[in-house]
Amino acid sequence: MTEEQCSLLLDSASLFPLPHGVTFSYGTAGFRADGLKLSSTVFRAGVLAALRSLKTGYAVGLMITASHNPITDNGIKIADPDGGMMAQDWEPFADALANAPDPQSFVKLVLHFAKEENISLSRESSAVILLGRDTRPTGESLLEAAKQGIKCIIGSVALDMGIVTTPQLHWMVRSKNMGMKASESDYFMQLSESFRCLMDMIPKEMTVKGIVTQLMVDGANGVGGDKLEQLKTLLTGLQIQVKNTSKQGEGILNEGVGADYVQKEKVPPRCFGPNDIGLRCASLDGDADRLVYFRISKINSSSIDLVDGDKILSLFALFIKAQLHCLNKSESDGLRNVLPARVGVVQTAYANGASTDYLKQLGLEVVLTPTGVKYLHKKAAEYDIGIYFEANGHGTILFSEYFLSNLQKMGNDLASSNAGSEPHKAALRLLAVSKLINQAVGDALSGLLLVEVVLQYMGWSMQNWIELYDDLPSRQLKVKVADRTAVITTNAETKVVQPFGLQQAIDAETAKYHQGRCFVRPSGTEDIIRVYAEAFSQEAADSLARSVSQHVDHFLGFRTSQKSD
Repeated sequence: MTEEQCSLLLDSASLFPLPHGVTFSYGTAGFRADGLKLSSTVFRAGVLAALRSLKTGYAVGLMITASHNPITDNGIKIADPDGGMMAQDWEPFADALANAPDPQSFVKLVLHFAKEENISLSRESSAVILLGRDTRPTGESLLEAAKQGIKCIIGSVALDMGIVTTPQLHWMVRSKNMGMKASESDYFMQLSESFRCLMDMIPKEMTVKGIVTQLMVDGANGVGGDKLEQLKTLLTGLQIQVKNTSKQGEGILNEGVGADYVQKEKVPPRCFGPNDIGLRCASLDGDADRLVYFRISKINSSSIDLVDGDKILSLFALFIKAQLHCLNKSESDGLRNVLPARVGVVQTAYANGASTDYLKQLGLEVVLTPTGVKYLHKKAAEYDIGIYFEANGHGTILFSEYFLSNLQKMGNDLASSNAGSEPHKAALRLLAVSKLINQAVGDALSGLLLVEVVLQYMGWSMQNWIELYDDLPSRQLKVKVADRTAVITTNAETKVVQPFGLQQAIDAETAKYHQGRCFVRPSGTEDIIRVYAEAFSQEAADSLARSVSQHVDHFLGFRTSQKSD
């Protein structure tokens, strides 16, 4: 590292002192905290992003958002060159960098890490970082802190993409590194064109059924609603009305609105009421990476029928399975169009057991991973087609490059030999889905458009979707403990290995209930143990959760009351 580089880092870091009494930790959501306490962290994340770009030789992204958190919070996370999350093996360095107590320690860390990772810090090297932020009031000042951090690494360039959704920024990073156009208008164009392609191939018998094309959307008073207002002008065959956008100025980001609120509270968001009864409704979260659907009850307009990430996943899995079947079925001339595809459905233990059973009954391979999108995404990428969703509505569909290459070749062959046939249409549909759905990260806007296409393709009403299967009643509780690290789990967090005897106690309680299922896991951020229970009735699920919580309290020796999660 040159003297000029050291001096630049030292002088700039002194402008962003570490706040007192705060420890920062980089997790699935990056760094998050009160927006007024994040300047030093965002500055240092800018340096981190520049180092990541130098290491990989590609552009990376830096997104300023706190997703579904309150408006006073903010956060920062880095997107890797493939548009996914920053490599996990860089997270310890991110933590150390964010918590370095003074500028001298900070520069020493950068110097040591650059040497360890063989990162050249010279004018001959260059880094490119795409910057984005959501609509939070602290976003603008934090953006400037990020730019200062990026400029600290000589030869680094910051490209400000403006106010965007988190999935948009991830998409832009991936597209840029693939040599494709990567502006917001390009994003809108790709989504609208692939949506139009899929809509044009809706079977004629479905188009005459008169499926309701009206959709009411809750924008969480955030960036997602604003972007959907722009996107909907490019769409045909779908009538979207967006409520709760940040530009309407009538509400506060994530306050009584948004996918997280709707999914957890199971009530309509603000501005939805009796006039929306019976309509198909959807809710985005604050940065538009989560999506849930709902229908307001005809009996009580303050309650809803919720369609969460599990049912969105099931809908997508049905559609993908149908297209693959169509591709591989025998034709009248005896030929067989074979395109082998390993399809994997990836869930966490929090997925409702009814959804897992339903997917397995379809003949699909279902696997569980530990909680967290980074685990789900990594596992889904192992398949030709990997579908993952969390119940909270975060998820997507991944297509391997190998599969897409073969699919494109097959589509071309069918266009020459059997254009317009059902196998040909199936190939075109799958290719269009791979362009519509965000391949980098869960995206509420692209997910919403795919849901609408699939419902019309199947000729389904909201009621048909709701009745796909009946969720098992569940209850989540949390137990305060002295040390959450005392609980160690295995098998995707479904079994406890320490403390010894706790899993046996959980098994004994679970066996008392028909369709019982229960697991416990430590929180990633605070000293609590989370308890999840399912059973045939709500009363049974509640009872199972309470019993297991008492065992957790007993084993960990920190006697407190249990709280609903």
